[in-house]
Amino acid sequence: MHGWGGSVDSFRGVFEVFSKKYRCTILDFYGFGDSKLPAVLTLDDYAKGVEEIINKYDMKDVILVGHSFGGRVAILLASRLDKIKSIVLVDSAGLKPRASMKKSIRKLTYKLKKCLKMDTSKCGSADYRALSGDMKETFKNVVNFYLDGYLEQIKCDTLIIWGKKDKDTPPYMARRLHRGIYNSGLIFLEGGHYSYLDCYQQFLAILDSYFNDICK
Repeated sequence: MHGWGGSVDSFRGVFEVFSKKYRCTILDFYGFGDSKLPAVLTLDDYAKGVEEIINKYDMKDVILVGHSFGGRVAILLASRLDKIKSIVLVDSAGLKPRASMKKSIRKLTYKLKKCLKMDTSKCGSADYRALSGDMKETFKNVVNFYLDGYLEQIKCDTLIIWGKKDKDTPPYMARRLHRGIYNSGLIFLEGGHYSYLDCYQQFLAILDSYFNDICK
């Protein structure tokens, strides 16, 4: 499952490799690729969309592979669905970031500008500024929904793969996921936020070994 701004093309290479051996499905989340955004959505709406696909095709022993935003969806689904056999979280988003002086100043600046009715178009992340309408409201719903409290509800096998140089979801988040999810393993790669592309062959080898083990 792709990250924010991605599409089925994000995992097409991985799909083509493993679909020769396993039943694989890739998708466009609502609002990305060829999938339209029907309205302002929440993370729960995205999770329900994936659950509908699982039920429609009567999938069992499901393994979810999610990068960044896709990891958010995987975490939420794994916390509540027995059909999920395992999840693979790749540079996953979803945890509450550490507080920092820089972030506090940015938030204070935004609130002050809004209060004074000043221009706030340059506030927020690049992803946020690039959006408009329902997609912008959806983005706000997603990024402000933290999954820290859901980790202890995940009982399935979990593999966490992370880029050591990830600046979007820093490595401390990987370690926090590892501590919070009981039956989890953690592997660091040399890449950044797109570690599965930065270290593509290594990522494929890790997945192949993991799938061979988990699918016995």
